[in-house]
Amino acid sequence: MTQRETIFPAGRHDLYNKHGYSAAIKSGDLLFVSGQVGSRSDASPEPDFEAQVRLAFDNLKATLKAAGCGLEDIVDLTTFHTDPENQFDTVMAVKGDIFPEAPYPNWTALGVNWLAGFDFEIKVIARIPG
Repeated sequence: MTQRETIFPAGRHDLYNKHGYSAAIKSGDLLFVSGQVGSRSDASPEPDFEAQVRLAFDNLKATLKAAGCGLEDIVDLTTFHTDPENQFDTVMAVKGDIFPEAPYPNWTALGVNWLAGFDFEIKVIARIPG
């Protein structure tokens, strides 16, 4: 049976403890990253939407790094949006900065009505290099 290992980025434990989940689980050569949001160090949402999206990607990068991965290792990307119609242009612009060229990860975008006070969330599956 494959062993599971929990992954936490440095300095990001408040939100995980508050809601009772792991930042990521390493299983074999795969990394399953929990939804990353644009939370500040005190676990509160970044109020500016574009800054919240950028911070969510920064938090994702920190979680990937803690597992020895980078953005280039992402296989599957799922994003959650509280107001997709009005947020999509901003998300596309930020996503274009994060993934400027092919090959792009798979991507599924979902509209939702609640994200625990946040407006954007990212969940990924990555392959661990090596």
